Amino acid sequence: MSETSTFDFNAFIKESKETLVNPKAYFSTMKTSGGWAEPLIKVVIYGAVAGIIVFLWNVLGLSGLKTGMFGGAIGAMALVWSIVGAVIGLFIGAVILLIISSVCKGNTDFEANGRVIAASMVIMPINALLGFTSGISSWLGMIISLGVSLYALYITYHGLVESLKAKPETAKIVMYILAALLVLFMLLGMSTRNKMNKYMNSEDLKEMLKDIEQQ
Repeated sequence: MSETSTFDFNAFIKESKETLVNPKAYFSTMKTSGGWAEPLIKVVIYGAVAGIIVFLWNVLGLSGLKTGMFGGAIGAMALVWSIVGAVIGLFIGAVILLIISSVCKGNTDFEANGRVIAASMVIMPINALLGFTSGISSWLGMIISLGVSLYALYITYHGLVESLKAKPETAKIVMYILAALLVLFMLLGMSTRNKMNKYMNSEDLKEMLKDIEQQ
């Protein structure tokens, strides 16, 4: 019988809660081997849930991104790309974490690192759920998103130390550096978001759409 057919959804829910509430305890007992089916199923579920939430926020106009007539289409694409992005993110994240683990003298087994990344991606639905704050205020959304991302680093830190047996001191330094980069990227992302909102509501775009409809 294949591994996918024995996937325990109840255990998945329990592990997801444990990862969020008590990551240190979860990662200290997490299996670091057993095949890729389980972590793949995990990230697909996380990506799907996050995508559905983003889709709903777009339909309700609470995403903070003023997409006008494109709102529904963009929301639907967000659902698809959330799943695709989660799967791609699993493998890219595993490579990045493997490098970090190597620097921190931890486990460099690719699957072990992938399992830590898969567990850490439990933050995806949480980030999507809180996405409505951007519809209230772009600055509030940015602060909330930054807080969620920093908590994701906190979860990953425990994965590094508890599951991958990395040196805590080195791992902390790496996490501080990544946290600083997150703040920088959030500020840059905010600037880009504002420019996109202005473009989507610009008179030039509206005129262009009118010309297309008349043709």
